[in-house]
Amino acid sequence: MRMAFNNSLSVLPIPAFNDNYLWLVHNGKDAVVVDPGDAQPVLDTLKKHQLSLSAILLTHHHGDHVGGVEKLLKQYDVPVFGPRNDRIGSVTVPLSEGDSVNLPELGLRFSVLDVPGHTLGHIAYFSQERKWLFCGDTLFAGGCGRLFEGTPAQMLGSLEKLAALPDDTQIYCAHEYTLSNLKFAKEIEPDNEKLITRIKDEQAKRDRGLPTIPSTMELEKMTNPFLRTTQDAVSEKLIREQKVSSKEPIAVFAALREWKNSYK
Repeated sequence: MRMAFNNSLSVLPIPAFNDNYLWLVHNGKDAVVVDPGDAQPVLDTLKKHQLSLSAILLTHHHGDHVGGVEKLLKQYDVPVFGPRNDRIGSVTVPLSEGDSVNLPELGLRFSVLDVPGHTLGHIAYFSQERKWLFCGDTLFAGGCGRLFEGTPAQMLGSLEKLAALPDDTQIYCAHEYTLSNLKFAKEIEPDNEKLITRIKDEQAKRDRGLPTIPSTMELEKMTNPFLRTTQDAVSEKLIREQKVSSKEPIAVFAALREWKNSYK
């Protein structure tokens, strides 16, 4: 189904818990929410902006992404789009790669990508028209998600799939982890000028109380070590630190993720 491009769409970040973002896409009347881990902030935002919820989109099964769904469904009878293979009972429209999500109220369409690693059934939503990517806990600004269920090879494959999207893709991830991620990135590439500039820019946003998200795919490819496993500067740093013995990308990625898990 072809839908007209809607110039009036906006994406609102709804802060929740300590560092989550629940994303609300709306046109001034109708709205869809991505990964509503907590219902009340979503309900408050809908009321504040006089919006009606028309759909719920889920990326994976963790509680801080799905915990508010049941409460929302008590007030709104809407479809729940989510991963086919990630154990979410509230999903009414199960999805996997190759499927698409059509949201006629918003004139918006998403392609679905399988991005296993953080969880085995994790999916992401990409709008080709908007260049919007809602990727849950797979790709973060400056980092990537922990491997709770998948393997390093799966997660690296998922990140490579996302990195192949257009450079101007806007990345709406689910957590405000950017500054801590970039601190680790600078440990890996202390001479990366793009990274040094980015740290200053993102710190300035946080000092003003602004989100660092969305990021762009171009910026991630220049500054995010988890998208730079084939760069000599990254692999050679890990070799010098005796965290890996080769430049093989999966080994480099696995060593990066292991180091980040305990990095302070």
